[in-house]
Amino acid sequence: MSKRALPHYFASEAQEFNACKVGMWAFIAQEVLFFSGLFVAYAVYRFYNPEMFHYASSLLDWKLGFINTIFLIISSFTMVMGVYHTQHGNRKKTLINLGATVALATCFLVIKSFEYQAKFAHGYYPGMYFNAEGPFDTLHIFFGLYFTITGLHALHVLIGIGLIVWIMARVAKNTVNSDYFTPIEMVGLYWHLVDIVWIFLFPLLYLL
Repeated sequence: MSKRALPHYFASEAQEFNACKVGMWAFIAQEVLFFSGLFVAYAVYRFYNPEMFHYASSLLDWKLGFINTIFLIISSFTMVMGVYHTQHGNRKKTLINLGATVALATCFLVIKSFEYQAKFAHGYYPGMYFNAEGPFDTLHIFFGLYFTITGLHALHVLIGIGLIVWIMARVAKNTVNSDYFTPIEMVGLYWHLVDIVWIFLFPLLYLL
């Protein structure tokens, strides 16, 4: 395969890689700010409604949340291995690890859909659609936050799956390889962000 042409606005491949990495870290920083606002809202409402939040948290299935946490932690490892094998020119192992990452992420979404269905069956809908009975008339606040935060996180997981599938296609065509692995590194950073956000969400929503 002929060597990839360097875009004219970069002086070297090293400059291209560093520019992409700075851009990705800037994107991650704004994502952290985005989720931080939701975490602050959670903290404020929990401070004013501690008993309600404790009760509402007990309605969530922590075992399913724990299984999903394990899935994402393992997926972070398989993503790292995918990057590693790309850098070392092993296309087959790269595709295997990226495929495993997609499979684990899909399992995460399936389990999350089961959780949502279980809540909807009892009337725990978000916002104005909430119609479940309970000992607290503010119970809708917790589930409004729950569906907003976990729903946005699930959207990020879905986007991550799409990006990884795109990378797999490029690896299969050998346009991402040991000579040019910037795209998979950037997608890897995004995926680690998705994992870290969930590691914060799991104890906040399910355990505290």
